[in-house]
Amino acid sequence: MIVCSCNVLSDTQVRTVANTATRRTTSYVYSCLGCRAQCGRCARTIREIMDEVLDGTKIGRADGGPVLAAPADKQP
Repeated sequence: MIVCSCNVLSDTQVRTVANTATRRTTSYVYSCLGCRAQCGRCARTIREIMDEVLDGTKIGRADGGPVLAAPADKQP
């Protein structure tokens, strides 16, 4: 899944960096992947992926996709 449209970064790339991370910052991820933040909208997602990998927590669906809310008329 693409997490950064500006730099076309995937969650797999971010996870790879996180698995070998010596620092826990989004700027570290960008640096390792040879780019830098452009619009910044992906920073939160990159941080969540880093936290997930480094803390061993799972965020999102079992298949790694984003969590999407059900439409209001389908809510329990």
